[in-house]
Amino acid sequence: MATARALRGLAGSCHPGPTLAVTVLVTVLAAASGRDAAGCALVFAAVLTGQLSIGWCNDAVDAARDAAAGRTDKPVVAGVVSATAVRGAAVVALVLCVPLSLASGVVAGLVHLAGVGAAWAYDLGVKATRLSWVPYAVGFGALPAFVTLGLPGRPWPSWWVVLAAALLGVGAHLANVLPDIASDLAAGVRGWPQRLGRARVSALVPLPLLAATALLAFGSYGAAPAAWVALAAAGATTAAGLPAAGRWPKAPFVAAIAVAGIDVALLVANGARLTA
Repeated sequence: MATARALRGLAGSCHPGPTLAVTVLVTVLAAASGRDAAGCALVFAAVLTGQLSIGWCNDAVDAARDAAAGRTDKPVVAGVVSATAVRGAAVVALVLCVPLSLASGVVAGLVHLAGVGAAWAYDLGVKATRLSWVPYAVGFGALPAFVTLGLPGRPWPSWWVVLAAALLGVGAHLANVLPDIASDLAAGVRGWPQRLGRARVSALVPLPLLAATALLAFGSYGAAPAAWVALAAAGATTAAGLPAAGRWPKAPFVAAIAVAGIDVALLVANGARLTA
């Protein structure tokens, strides 16, 4: 019974929604780019363990702050699982991520591990600095490179694909932090969005998300009707996420992930032209 309770706690502490969404989207991208079944399985496993390690690290590091803020939605604060167990799970997932990443090739693996390392740096302190956006940009920007560098010939992705992924990361950072700005400031966390303030962040969130979609829509395909449809869908999704934050604080972040899904669909629909 205690083991089952701890497992439930670990499942809730890994940030399951974003973890699963990022893992699935990157695996779909790998399949569309031409990775075979074994290659896609390796991508899935590497990204999953990386994302699990990031989520668990985040909850372990923030355990005291979450408790002070009364975040009973967090399994550690609710007493479902201990911070020590979450910390141990994060380390185990990170260790597993290393060989799973390198299985796609040394360069591809190192690129992915650099992205995971950037996310860990965010969890361990960068989140409270002016450079809090950098780990998100690096982490998201590394994902298309991890996919393409695992292909035959180890090609690098086109610049506009990497830039679009990095912009998605910045947008996701802003959307993720938006509902917690007041409590973060009270706890002394002064990252880039917290310094900007809620009003400025609300106005800024759509810009990197729509810029990312525009790059992917028109980067190499021209102004096809589908590109305009995708851009309109991304705009509508982003616009719907912001006002919904009052009822559901994570709505802007979910909208950002949905925009990422639209962007992956753009690449798949156009032959996943990731490389130059």
